[in-house]
Amino acid sequence: MLTIVLSIIGFLLVILILAFILIYNRFQILKNGSEAGLSQIKVALKKRLDMISQLVEIVKSYAKFERQVMENITKLRSSIGEIATPQDINKINNESKRILNNLIAIVESYPNLKASENVKDLMNSITQVEDEIARQRYTYNNIVQEYNTKVSSIPSNLVAKICSFQKIDYLQFEGEVNKKPDTAWNK
Repeated sequence: MLTIVLSIIGFLLVILILAFILIYNRFQILKNGSEAGLSQIKVALKKRLDMISQLVEIVKSYAKFERQVMENITKLRSSIGEIATPQDINKINNESKRILNNLIAIVESYPNLKASENVKDLMNSITQVEDEIARQRYTYNNIVQEYNTKVSSIPSNLVAKICSFQKIDYLQFEGEVNKKPDTAWNK
């Protein structure tokens, strides 16, 4: 009888240990997925900033342009490697979108510039990068949603508490920033 009780206790203990390991591994997979998602967004933001720099170079030949804009773009691009949080990414995204929208307004006011094949190609590329950023953000936020749900639901919340897993912030690009640049003029 004692061996049966000990066997049952041992079996339950093995089941609990296996469940703990499975839940822990799922947390690690989701955490790594969210970090990979942020890395992909950083790459896409660098691409956007590179294209904005190219657009600035084209626009400079047509319009009086502030030197500070290029300095801001360079500063934003170099800071991407240092960012670690969704809030940092949101800040860089908002600032680069603001610069891009200003550039689009300038391009709109110069018909020759607006008709330039280089500008059209660049704006199409920027639109593709915007789509990539939106896809990466969507993927990241889905991973974060699953991770955060596990942090707050039973029984995985017990593993989260034991292993100090904390909720992760979503990427929340604000208001107008969610919209792609209006490039309908180049079609």
